[in-house]
Amino acid sequence: MRLTNKVAIVTGASSGIGYAAAKMFAEAGAKLVVSARRQSLLDRLVSEIRQAGGQAVQLAGDISDEHVAKALVETAVSEFGGLDVAFNNAGIIGAAKNVEDLTMEEWRNTLETNLTSYFVGAKYQIPEMRKRGCGSLIFTSSFLGYTVGVPGYGDYAASKAGVLGLVKVLAAELGPEGIRANAILPGGTDTPMNFANAPEAGPDVQEFVNSIHALKRMASPDEIARSALYLASDDSSFVTGTSMLVDGGASITKM
Repeated sequence: MRLTNKVAIVTGASSGIGYAAAKMFAEAGAKLVVSARRQSLLDRLVSEIRQAGGQAVQLAGDISDEHVAKALVETAVSEFGGLDVAFNNAGIIGAAKNVEDLTMEEWRNTLETNLTSYFVGAKYQIPEMRKRGCGSLIFTSSFLGYTVGVPGYGDYAASKAGVLGLVKVLAAELGPEGIRANAILPGGTDTPMNFANAPEAGPDVQEFVNSIHALKRMASPDEIARSALYLASDDSSFVTGTSMLVDGGASITKM
């Protein structure tokens, strides 16, 4: 029970990594506020957590909306008395176009969802963690834009690279107050958002995605969530400002 008596927010919790992390955090003893855009999937998640003996409430909405970010923290305080952990995980894959073909609307939408939402989330999460005298901010970045560039993902890579800069500054600003900030950088993960799982993608695409990893496969959402659990827990009490690759060796595979 590594998160006993901890209160945590998890965004992007309706599926994939966020869903796996929410279940894992609850099993570790955390009291949860979960968020995503899809109300019905959040209802199912909260029901599953409660049936397993955990505590969770949900708030659906667009996490890049400042009102939603503020409401999530207010819910954590009103329901559970404070905030200790925030896993800022919600994101989108982007427009999947070459840079010169991106519209300004597509570019802004990806940056708003994948980067601005993390700034807005942290803006409201930090004051409540400060009241505790400690806390853990966790952000989902990507190996794309960090160790590799993939054609067609300029907006996605830029947004995820921006997360790393934000994390470094937050770690430096908040370290003296005992609040840690870290990023996880997943490799290819078997989630609905992965382009290899798109209806138009065939076996060749899935084989290619598997092949770029040293382990020659994609991760399960649980494998990525375990890294978030580590950063959420006191096991990582001396870890801050890190860009933690959880990429199955994709960053070191050249053939």
